[in-house]
Order: sequence, then C-alpha cells, then structure tokens
Amino acid sequence: MKDFDMTRRRFGLLAAGAAAIATLPLSARAAGAAAVAAAFPGNWEDGYRTVLTPLVKAAGFDLTVAPAMAQDQLAKVMASPGNPPYDTLLMSPGQMAVAIENDLIQKIDPSKLKNWAMLDTAFQGEYGPTVTIEVNGIAYNPDLVPRPKGYRDLFENPAYKGKVSWTGFGSNTAVMAYTQIARIFGSGPTDMDAVFKLFKDNPEHLKGVVDSTNHQMTLFQQGEIAVFMCSTGNVARLKSMGLKAEFVQPETGSPAAPVNIHLTKGAKNVDAAYAYMDAAISKVAQDQLKLPPREMFPTNRDVALTPGIEAYVTREQLASLVYPDWAAINSNRADWIRRFDALVAG
Repeated sequence: MKDFDMTRRRFGLLAAGAAAIATLPLSARAAGAAAVAAAFPGNWEDGYRTVLTPLVKAAGFDLTVAPAMAQDQLAKVMASPGNPPYDTLLMSPGQMAVAIENDLIQKIDPSKLKNWAMLDTAFQGEYGPTVTIEVNGIAYNPDLVPRPKGYRDLFENPAYKGKVSWTGFGSNTAVMAYTQIARIFGSGPTDMDAVFKLFKDNPEHLKGVVDSTNHQMTLFQQGEIAVFMCSTGNVARLKSMGLKAEFVQPETGSPAAPVNIHLTKGAKNVDAAYAYMDAAISKVAQDQLKLPPREMFPTNRDVALTPGIEAYVTREQLASLVYPDWAAINSNRADWIRRFDALVAG
C-alpha cells in the first residue's frame, strides 16, 4: 500500500528490528507475564499508565505503556513483523486498515474479555474493542477570537487571519478536517486540489503549519495561536491547565474516529494483552478516564456521561457524527502528504 511505503520513508526507514525494539525498556522487551501496550503520548499515556496498570496488576500481570503515535507504532512493527516491539497497538480506522493489509494484527477471542458484553455491538471490533470515540472539531481561545461556525469561517473571516494553526496529512485529526474542507470548497472529500488552492490563496495559513497537535497545544498555551483542529480530549486537557479553550462542532458536522486496541500478530504476552484490553473497557477504568483532564468518551454502556462530555457530544449524537472513508483516505494519503509538504516548504 502507498501508506506502507510512506510510513517507512517518513519514519526513518526502520529496517532493523533491533533498532525499533531498542526504543523500549529492556524489561518491557523480555518475554514474560507483562503486556507492552502502545498508547498515544500525553493524556493517553498518562491515563493508561495511571488507571490501567493497577487493574492489570490485580489480574496477575504487569503492564508497560509505551508512548507512540499510531504512525510510529506502524513503522516499528513493520520494521520487525516477526518480533514485534508491542503486544498491543492503539489505532484509529486509518492505521488499522494498514495494519490489516500488512498482516500486523490478529482477530481477537472475545471470550477472553469479561467486559465484552458491556460494549454495544458497534464497539465490538473483530480486531479489538473500541475504547473511546474521538470527536474532532475546532479549538479556539474566546479571549482572542470569536466563536467560529465552522471551517469556512477560518478562511473567510478576517478575525482569524494569522491565528490558525494546521498540521500535515500524516495527522488523523488534520486529514479528517481536510476532507471536510474539501467538501466545502471542492467537489467532495477527496478533492484536495481545492484544499491546496485554498492554502495557496491564503498563505498566512501556511505559516501556521506545525508538525503535531502536541506542538499546537504548546503554541496555544503560549498565546501564539488562537485556533487549531483538535479532539475534545485536547480541549479538556487545556481546560484542566486553567487555559481559556472552547470546542466547536463545525456546522458541517464533527469528524469522528473510534479508537481500538489491537492484538499484534506474534504478540509475546497474549494473556497479559487480554487482561489489558479487558481493563480498558471495564466500568472502573472508564469511570476514571471520563473525568478531567482526559474526558474520554466511554464505550462501556454502564458508564454514565459527565456533563463535560455531554457538552461535547451525547450518545444520541454518535450516529450523526461524520465518519470518514478511510479506504479513500489511505489510497490517496501518501500523495497528499507529499504535495502538502512541498506546498509548506514553498
């Protein structure tokens, strides 16, 4: 797949399995009753290490949470498919499709998960349970800019000029926003010619392009930007730090992506991996992870939503969210990345 080729190039051509595995602690790489679980850096890493580690320990296993973005997870497992550095991966549908295509993950045995029945069928993935739904939209600082109605406002309202930050097409959050912008300014979600023209016609937006959402969070904290594309979790994190940050569901709809835990093909500690999955979808874990500063949308139906989460999205709204066509995205993504990077570079 193109996404496979792109990943290897963009993440340093991780050709040697030893090099990939060396990024993990020695204790995490040793075979034994410990699951090595990849998790996104930041809130995810902190939350899973704090909340899930004691639950997995109580089940009789150790847990090592290894922070890595989804593309990094893919790159490392692709570099060493016969000796994967993780027992489980944490991914959205775009990366999951690549993992399945390249035979990097395996279907799970739901009978090994005590909490499986507490998930709605939509969250019972054959390649692993959905642990949350990431709802994406627009973050803004109400002290610096007015509340945007949606993506069109960011390009057409002069109040936002020079105050918006973007990331590249390697980011799931960014690519979901770009498919929506392509609908608005072009002929459909894959019409990126319209998006690239929009950036060319508004060069001040190109000046706000940075490498990651974490970088945007830092710039937002420093007051250097006032708007960026984000998930509700990013806004929850900013609010927990005492910052002025609000979330907008764009008028054209909020892009959303389920996040699943996947069992790596060739996982060394399968029983520990299942204990970790089960902990992640348990009521006791999701009751904690739904609270600030994380505010992860719970997929266990016994977990009540907090007022803070309901201010972002309710269970009834899940069906009305915009779920991108990841097959179409993946078939074009490498080309979009190349073109956007060239545009940013000038």
